[in-house]
Amino acid sequence: MRIAIVGAGAIGAYMGARLALAGEDVTLIARGAHLEAMQRDGLTLLTTADGGDEVREHATPRAVETPEQAGPQDVVILTLKAHQVIEMAPRLAPMLGPDTSVVTAQNGVPWWYFHGYEGPLAGTRLTSVDPGDVIWDAITPERVIGCVVYPATELTAPGVVRHLSGNRFSLGEPDGSRSDRIRDVSQAMIAAGLRTSVRRRLRNEVWIKLWGNVAFNPISVLTGGTLAAICAHPGTREVAREAMLEAQAVAHALGEEFKIDVDQRIEGAAAVGEHKTSMLQDFERGRHLEISAIVGAVTELSRLVGVPTPTIDTFYALTSLIDERLSP
Repeated sequence: MRIAIVGAGAIGAYMGARLALAGEDVTLIARGAHLEAMQRDGLTLLTTADGGDEVREHATPRAVETPEQAGPQDVVILTLKAHQVIEMAPRLAPMLGPDTSVVTAQNGVPWWYFHGYEGPLAGTRLTSVDPGDVIWDAITPERVIGCVVYPATELTAPGVVRHLSGNRFSLGEPDGSRSDRIRDVSQAMIAAGLRTSVRRRLRNEVWIKLWGNVAFNPISVLTGGTLAAICAHPGTREVAREAMLEAQAVAHALGEEFKIDVDQRIEGAAAVGEHKTSMLQDFERGRHLEISAIVGAVTELSRLVGVPTPTIDTFYALTSLIDERLSP
């Protein structure tokens, strides 16, 4: 199976290394020093064995800069940040054949959320994550396989990715079906050592992950606090809890149910420890923030279902100004 990974940063490089080591025909799309290192030396994957020893594996996926260089693919996996997909989507055409699937592995509410959705909002397009329907028109939602990503990885040097924890990925068709194409993608990922499951209600997992991100990510940017610090401080813990209850109310109005309560979810975040959220890491590096899909989309959904979200609205206003001041 020809698999291209667009935005082969930490998660994309990890997936690409695993799939290439399993024998798949993998093309990574990247840029800069990371691309040059992979073209010159291949991709090094660092993991920790059960005994605590570091394991180095070397993969040699094809690495290119543009979709034109990649050519037609069976599967395209997008591991870009959500706001980066807007720019990239119109450029994907050279990789998209009649039957090409596109796996969307972004945080937050996906642009295709209401495709394959049952209810009065079916077919609704979300301007917060896809202004002007750029992604919807360029990719088309019929190609989409949704994906919720759980592993923690980091690029330690150009061409070198370290796997820190977790290897779980959840896949789902927007309409909840178990199609041949999602079975093929799942089987390829499982064969590569990635713990992959196919979910009939992937939106529920989207919300469970988003539940924490919508609160902790903006608070971390506004305060500089780690997950442990935010959860330990009474004030920020309570603000996070209020935002999470608002998000939960929106999810309930959309027909989603959570199997744990808000305090259990907060304790789970606290247990992660002195970890900087991905949004705080981007802020410290001067990169644009993934606020539209993680925060802005929840405010848009809240208005669609008539559920007030004053805390989340405040987060969005404040972090939007911060994002405007960051470098392009």
